[in-house]
Amino acid sequence: MKYVYSLGSHLTAGFAFFLLTLFLFGESKAQELEPRALTNIPIGMNFAVAGYAYAKGNILFDPALPIDDAKANLHTFAAAYLRSINFFGMAGKVDVVVPYGIGDWNGVYTGVDTTVYRNGFGDMRIRLSFNFLGAPALKPGEFRDYKPEKISGFSIQIIAPTGQYFPDKLINLGSNRWVFRPQWGFSRNYSKWILETYLSMWIYTINSNFIDGYAFKQNPVFALKIHSIRKFENKSWLALDAGYGFGGRSSTNDIEGDNRISTIRFGITYAVPLSLHHILKFSGLSSIALEKGADFDAIAVAYQYMWMKK
Repeated sequence: MKYVYSLGSHLTAGFAFFLLTLFLFGESKAQELEPRALTNIPIGMNFAVAGYAYAKGNILFDPALPIDDAKANLHTFAAAYLRSINFFGMAGKVDVVVPYGIGDWNGVYTGVDTTVYRNGFGDMRIRLSFNFLGAPALKPGEFRDYKPEKISGFSIQIIAPTGQYFPDKLINLGSNRWVFRPQWGFSRNYSKWILETYLSMWIYTINSNFIDGYAFKQNPVFALKIHSIRKFENKSWLALDAGYGFGGRSSTNDIEGDNRISTIRFGITYAVPLSLHHILKFSGLSSIALEKGADFDAIAVAYQYMWMKK
C-alpha cells in the first residue's frame, strides 16, 4: 500500500477510535458523550466498567484521501475506573479509560482493492470533572436529602499517546499526540425528566512523527450536544442524544488541507440496574458526515460494578 502525505488518515483513525471509546464508557450513571455526565453521586464511591462496541462504516479513513468505497468493521473493548471525590467542596470525579481495538478496513486505493487489519491498544484517557453549581460534595448520609434541580459543571480530559502507532502506516489505533478536551455542561432536572446541554472542544498537539517524519497539525474541533432523559421508577432510564461537531482542519508541513470536519450524531441509551451494585447499559449511535468526518453506525453494551469502602 502506498502512502499519502497530504492529510494523515491515521490521525483520523485515532480520533474516531476515541469517539467510539467515549460512546462506550462514562461514569456510574453517565457517559462522557452521552447523557447524565453531570449526575451528582456521594463522595467515596468507586465504579469499574467493562464493555464492548461494534461499529461499521467509514470510520477511520480520512475522507479527503483517494480511497473509494471505504468500509470498516471495528470491535472496541475497554475497561474503565471512576471514583467520586470532594473537589474543594464541589462534587467531583476522576476516571481513566483504556481501550483495545480489533478491526479491518477495506477500500479501493489507486484502483487496487486494499484490506488492512489492526489490533492493539488505543490511547488512554484520564479525566477530572466537577460540578460548581447545584451539586455539592455530599457523604452518603447527607445525600438522602439531596434533590437536584439546576446543575452546571466542567471537566477536562487528557488523551495520552499510549496507543498502537506505526509512523509508516495509514491506519492506526493511536494518534501519537496529546489531546486536551475541556467541556462545560448544564442540566435541568424535572420530576421524571432531565434536559442537558454540553459544549466541548478538542485541542491537539503536533504529531512530529507523521509519515516520513512530516509534522501534522490540526485545528481544534468544537462540539454541541443535547440530551433528553426519561427516568423510570425501577431506577432505569432512557435517553435520546444528538450532537454536532465541526472544525479540525489539518495541515501537513504547514500545507493546509481541505478537510474541515462537520458531522452530526444521533444516539439512544438505555440503562437498567440488575441490583444495587450491578448495572447494564445498551447504546446505539449513528454518525453522519455533512462535509468531512466519520460516517458509521455503532452499537454497544457495558457492565458496571459499583462499591464503596466503609
